[in-house]
Amino acid sequence: MCRFTLYLGPELRLSALLTDSVHSLVHQSSHSQERAEPLNGDGFGIGWYAPELSREPAVFRSVTPAWNNRNLNSLARVVKSSCILAHVRAATQSSGVNEANCHPFRFDRFLCMHNGDIGGFARVRRRLFEGLCDEAIGNVYGSTDSELLFAVVIDELLARPQLDPALHLASALQRAIARVTAAVRAHGGGAASFLNVALSDGNYAVVSRFSDATDEAPESLYYAHGSLGGSFAVTADDAADVPLLVSSERLTDDDAWHEIPPNHMIVASRGRRPSIVPCTVDGAAGRAAYAARLV
Repeated sequence: MCRFTLYLGPELRLSALLTDSVHSLVHQSSHSQERAEPLNGDGFGIGWYAPELSREPAVFRSVTPAWNNRNLNSLARVVKSSCILAHVRAATQSSGVNEANCHPFRFDRFLCMHNGDIGGFARVRRRLFEGLCDEAIGNVYGSTDSELLFAVVIDELLARPQLDPALHLASALQRAIARVTAAVRAHGGGAASFLNVALSDGNYAVVSRFSDATDEAPESLYYAHGSLGGSFAVTADDAADVPLLVSSERLTDDDAWHEIPPNHMIVASRGRRPSIVPCTVDGAAGRAAYAARLV
């Protein structure tokens, strides 16, 4: 299992998420508080958007532990972005430690990262490839279940465009979760899946906290909406652009953090208060709940 953090709001230095806070993501890479194993040292990755320079996000990934990478510290001090996705990795036995397997993964303007695993992945891997469009298959460079899960998301993004971008992301992630869990039920030998997934296009974001395990909760996930002060203090040109943080573990001791309920997802858009909606196996309930809030 891994740890990740997503930020959406006014421009913020990468270091606010990665190194400055009391329980920063780099701190979680060696001292995770909500995993049985505290180490997440099998590489890291950061994705961030610079829309004034490029439509596609930048990605920096490495197989070195986040706590021991001087380039990461140097970069984080001087780079700002209004949308940041950061991830520290704990590799599963079925996937190697190499750069292609580090998150976040990128396709066009989209970034995606995952905490958890697809149950019975060795049994369902070939089935998940079946039916994917060429663009989705061509975006798989590594060997992880996470990247193949993103390929399923890509397939859904390309197959069913929506007028509302946030609903487009939410629907694609819901349907991808439904496809993956259906394949696991059919071929996974009874294994459970843990699918905490963050997906963004730079202006909109969805993050799921999901598991179909009957005797175990999904991986931890929290959010904070509004400035936390300190390293997170930001100045917004647009009063509606309120900062949102979503993280596997709380980055600070601030009371503003809230737990995302099991089998729900948070749907975020600039200028709107984030919505917490059901994340179900069939996906219909969550899509309907969020669509109703757009009216």
